Amino acid sequence: MKPLLIVLDDWEGRIQSSSCWANLKDQVDIKFLKGPLEEQDNEVFPHTQFLMAIRERTTLNEALFQRMPQLKLILQTGGHSYHIDAAAARKRNIIIALGRRVKAPLMSVPELTFAFMLSLTHKVYLGNSSMQHGKWELFTGCTLSERRLGILGLGRHGSRVANIARTAFNMDVVAWDRTGNYQNKQEIQRLTLNELLETSDVVSIHLKLSKESMGLLDKVRLAKMKKSAILINTSRGAIVDEDALTDALRNGNIAGAGLDVFTHEPLPPDSSLRKLDNVVLTPHIGWTVEEVFEEFARIACAQLRDYLNDTLADSELLQD
Repeated sequence: MKPLLIVLDDWEGRIQSSSCWANLKDQVDIKFLKGPLEEQDNEVFPHTQFLMAIRERTTLNEALFQRMPQLKLILQTGGHSYHIDAAAARKRNIIIALGRRVKAPLMSVPELTFAFMLSLTHKVYLGNSSMQHGKWELFTGCTLSERRLGILGLGRHGSRVANIARTAFNMDVVAWDRTGNYQNKQEIQRLTLNELLETSDVVSIHLKLSKESMGLLDKVRLAKMKKSAILINTSRGAIVDEDALTDALRNGNIAGAGLDVFTHEPLPPDSSLRKLDNVVLTPHIGWTVEEVFEEFARIACAQLRDYLNDTLADSELLQD
């Protein structure tokens, strides 16, 4: 009997459609799950040796590990493991392989960032809503050219946003990073956080979620932004105090916001953010593009093959 790999949360069916799985069919059995775990056939769980998780869609904790006593390897797509109880996995000698090699989101996230910027500055979202309701209203927007973009986190995503902003939109780009240990190859001016918030026309968040970044943009810091400024968050929802942001948007303390991420996902139906007319909301789609799913599948296939051949590199694993 071949070992069993379960692929969780393949909602879009893009993981299953990858051709890479054909290379493993002689070594493992594969079962793709799309619905919640509580709706699945529990009979397969005791036989599961390998588990592939799609980002943070399912919490992987001690309760789940108890249902999978033979689990040996978790293939975690993307470079984060916020949803995994690493201590519980370590206690059971479960190895966690991260998909740090993934490169497709490096362009999909910056592209979405500019989709938000353009929609908000050119009033695209208002024009679309007006037209769909049978109206012909005129909206006055502004260009991005020569306006200041303040980037929080000049890492893999932030640096690409900076490059696009400067070369394609002629924006004045400044940056802040909590550690300051980023490669400043573009010679971008670095400001204090307060200076950046006070002088930027657009503030775009590209920070990792950490104890230090959680709630970073609170009521006090949001109040430092220009009333004409817009805030873009394609990183992590918890970096922004959503209640404070809602108040700032409702009271006109900032002009608008583009949000792809939220503190609690899915965003509750009764969220006050859904009721504002100066915000563009998307359901965490910055990474959900065809290229990303294909890359997720291929990296997981390669890691599982390496594991089976006892050649999985330590650099691929979540370390203590």
